[in-house]
Amino acid sequence: FSTSYFISAAVQDIETVELCGALKNIVAVAAGFIDGMGLGGNTKAAIIRLGMKEMMMFCKLFSANSKDSTFFESCGVADLITTCYGGRNRKVSEAFVKTGKSLDVLEAELLGGQKLQGPMTAKEVYHVLQSKGITASYPLFRSVYEICYEEQPPKSLLDNLSVLDC
Repeated sequence: FSTSYFISAAVQDIETVELCGALKNIVAVAAGFIDGMGLGGNTKAAIIRLGMKEMMMFCKLFSANSKDSTFFESCGVADLITTCYGGRNRKVSEAFVKTGKSLDVLEAELLGGQKLQGPMTAKEVYHVLQSKGITASYPLFRSVYEICYEEQPPKSLLDNLSVLDC
């Protein structure tokens, strides 16, 4: 259905739609780290661009029928941008950098019973990438995992990305 202020579109690429819905949360965590470090809009845009690139690579690796056009639908880039600017994963990750409190504590304090998806998704994706020996090809996904689960400092996100030939 559609109205003058809301348009819906059916997308047949179901696997990619579902993967985008999960992977965007990893990128939003990274965007929150950037916000927490006060690095500004250009850095955040670079993180979102790299996140979209890694999302596309991951989807194409695990879904042979993944279509580029799906990433330009509302379920792709639009949802990614919205989540990176206003979502709970971004909000808690920003607070993580600013306060030094754990993600679990911040989840309880800030989300009123809602749950973070980004760190858990990063963990699952990292283990899949590790089992295939391709974590180096996904520096943003890897960095989010390492910050959330291996006590790497949020600044390590920048260190890991600075070696890229983007």
